[in-house]
Amino acid sequence: MTGDPNTLETALSRPTAAGSPPNRFRGISARLPRVVDEHQSSKTDGFPESAGVESIDSTLIPGWVPPELDTTKAHTARIYEYLLGGMHYFDVDREAGETALRHVPQAREILQENRAFQNRATRFLIASGITQFLDLGSGLPGTGNIGDVARAEHRQARIVFVDFDPMVAVHGRALVAAADPAHTAVVEADVRRPAEVLADPELRRVLDLEQPVAIVMTSLLQFFAPEEDPRGIVAEYLAAVPPGSALVVSHITDGGRPAQAEAAVRAWDQTTSQMYMRGREEIAALFAGTELVEPGVVPRPLWRPDGEPRADWEEIWGLAGVGIKR
Repeated sequence: MTGDPNTLETALSRPTAAGSPPNRFRGISARLPRVVDEHQSSKTDGFPESAGVESIDSTLIPGWVPPELDTTKAHTARIYEYLLGGMHYFDVDREAGETALRHVPQAREILQENRAFQNRATRFLIASGITQFLDLGSGLPGTGNIGDVARAEHRQARIVFVDFDPMVAVHGRALVAAADPAHTAVVEADVRRPAEVLADPELRRVLDLEQPVAIVMTSLLQFFAPEEDPRGIVAEYLAAVPPGSALVVSHITDGGRPAQAEAAVRAWDQTTSQMYMRGREEIAALFAGTELVEPGVVPRPLWRPDGEPRADWEEIWGLAGVGIKR
């Protein structure tokens, strides 16, 4: 990109005219072009093509790196963003993602299958009459997020995204809530504190907790330590919604290869969230108080696939399920 007068890097580093305000974008000019370059290069990896630099809304750029954000430590949401071919991550996130790929080469496919499971579960729940979704630990809500899928099935579906990364809040509010502010909210909060999340005024504005709500915890609970009582946290969220509500969970497992899985977990050692593998019984126990939807807790590609499941589904580590509160 260097030297091309039409690139974002050149535009951001171009001297301002005498007497004009300083370039408010210059603080991120060293990072953003690299992110865009890497996203475009991912086209060869089978991810959707980037629309290019010109597609980035310049009005969002000043808030791309919130001042309170620690850019020296990798964050799970941004690692996922990198692995899924997104644009909003830092070098430290890319490095953590590449480390994970060295130990689990199918990591990208695992995340893609996780998104595919979430989308199928969303469509199933909309068809079952649930039109409210609480997406906990949502990560960066890019194209094809749960709100997009839900509203494609029901135009007035209500969605609240919750994450504790300030970057998620900045981009979520700009890119998601703006699309349908009456039915969408982004809450910056720690999902480990259900009472605080559930009391948030933005959540209460969008969701009617007297009506069924889908509590979505995909690829989330694997970042809860045993002493944080993930089962108790799930139960607290379920207690706040009426019977007929749903719980959507996916959780990583070791794929029957504990040594390889342990090495992958170590890739998260320097991130903001540590990863914890759990077995089938532990994952199934998270659905206490609900009736599991067929086919129960199964590998992600096998949960109500749209067609024949992929032949290599055993390589897609992790289990998933949907339960309906009794």
